[in-house]
Formats: sequence, C-alpha cells, structure tokens
Amino acid sequence: MGDSQSMRVAESRNRVPDVVVITGMSGSGRTQALHVFEDMGYFCIDNLPPRLMLQLAELVGINSGVGRHLAVTCDLRSQGLFDEITESLSQLREHELSCQVVFLDTSDEVLMRRYDENRRRHPLAKPGESLASAISRERAQLSAVRDAADLVIDTSKLRTQALRTRLRRAFSELTDQQLMEVSVFSFGYKHGMPVEADLMIDVRFLPNPFYDPEMRRLTGNDRKVADFVLNNEVTSKFLEAWYQLLDVAMPGYVAEGKSHLSIAVGCTGGQHRSVAIANATAAYLEKAGYHVSLSHRDLSLANVRTS
Repeated sequence: MGDSQSMRVAESRNRVPDVVVITGMSGSGRTQALHVFEDMGYFCIDNLPPRLMLQLAELVGINSGVGRHLAVTCDLRSQGLFDEITESLSQLREHELSCQVVFLDTSDEVLMRRYDENRRRHPLAKPGESLASAISRERAQLSAVRDAADLVIDTSKLRTQALRTRLRRAFSELTDQQLMEVSVFSFGYKHGMPVEADLMIDVRFLPNPFYDPEMRRLTGNDRKVADFVLNNEVTSKFLEAWYQLLDVAMPGYVAEGKSHLSIAVGCTGGQHRSVAIANATAAYLEKAGYHVSLSHRDLSLANVRTS
C-alpha cells in the first residue's frame, strides 16, 4: 500500500486504534516512534513477539473500556514476522480490538550512513556478512509486511519532529496543542531560582501586598490579595503584554513538538504576586485549550495565616 493511500486510510478511521504495531527496517526510527506513542499516553512495549500481543492487551486492560491504547514494536528477530503479525492481528480483531500496522522505511543509502555514523552492527547481520547484504536481506523479508501495512512512512529525509507530527496526527485523539503538557508554577527568588523552567517571568516589579499588614500573611490565592495584584494599571499593562507573548510563543512550542513546557512565575517570597500571576496565567492557557497543571513551589514556606 502506498504512502499517500496509507495516510488516507489512517486519517479516515473512526477512532484511534486500540493496538498499533510499529515495524520496519532496522535503523528507520522505530524506537523514536515508540517514544512518540509513549508521550501520547499509549502503553508501550519494545520488541514484543507478535504472538504475545493479545495476551498483553488483555493484561494491561486495553479491552476494558477505560480508553487505554497499546503500541508495540516488532522486528525480524521474530522469525516469520509476517505470518505472526497477520495471525496476531486476526486474534485481536476476533476479540473486538481495533489495530493498525505502521511500517517505517528508509533508503539503503541512509541506513548505511546511519550505521556507519553510529558504528553499530546491523542486528540481523550474519558473521562476515556485509552491511549492504544484511539491509538487502531484511528488506526482502519485510516486503510482505510493508505491503500489508496501514501506514508507511519513509524516514529517509524526515526529521524526528516531522515523524512525531505525522504519528500524532494519525494516532492521537488530542490536538497537537492538547498533547503538550504545560506546567505553570510560582516560586520565590529568595528560595532559589528554578532550573527546570523553559519560560521564566519576574514579577517583582508589580505592587507588593506584603507591605499591607492586612495582606502580609495572606497569599495570592486569597481574593483580597489577588484583587490587589491584578486590579491595577501596572498589572493590566503587564498581563496584556504577557498574554501576547504567550500567544506567540505557545504555538511555536507546539509546532516544535515539545511534549512538556514549564512556565515559572517568580516574586520575592513566592507568596503573593507570583501566586496571583501564576493563577491568572494558568487560567488564560486553559481557556486557550492547553492542558495545564498549576502549582506553587514555595507557598508552604510562607508565613501564612492559618485561621
């Protein structure tokens, strides 16, 4: 089945398949592809003998109705791969599990260059056999699997990001935007700067509630503090510019295929301003359709009113 035809088959499916089998030429990117499925929330197993697919699907509850999906890679270390995959897919369908086969292909020239650059021996090469011969023999043995695949992707000139995009669009129920996990958190500079942040914004220039005795032991989660921080001209101008920056940056991170983005908002103690702005940032991004988690790193260290 040709590449364009395979894409139409994948894109015309009614739902994401329960089981995806990833196979193809050794060195064509099966491991990278499996990582993409892992990021999409699939239960993933590398180098699984095809005959074990049904057993594994039942073991991890793929057919339990909880929405889990399974992705496995199979290669020619499983002798008789075509017959095994065909039989295993039939078993899955008999148990009302939908499945599709993804075949990753790469030109002989690119494969030889990759093995040369990585100084690796072809996994199927016999003692004394040349790399070119091993690749040719593998290609011949996989021809039937390739012809029967639902989706064929040539990775010869495909960057990892492009492969990720192809697989996500074909096998995820979520949009690229929803697939990126966004972590928004507040912190206090006096407790140390976060090393994990992709984006970090310093809001110590905003009016500080700390100097009001009535708000000193409150936090940015309290309405009085949040109103003080958010409802002033300086913050309004800042948030307008901050949201515009996010509107530009976030789609760029999505386009890059970033699976996780960390946004840190800092003030002096991580109690008032950073908390309020982090809350506002998370709410803005959630409204824009991103999958957001919110936390306040240093709030437990603050001198907070408990009553």
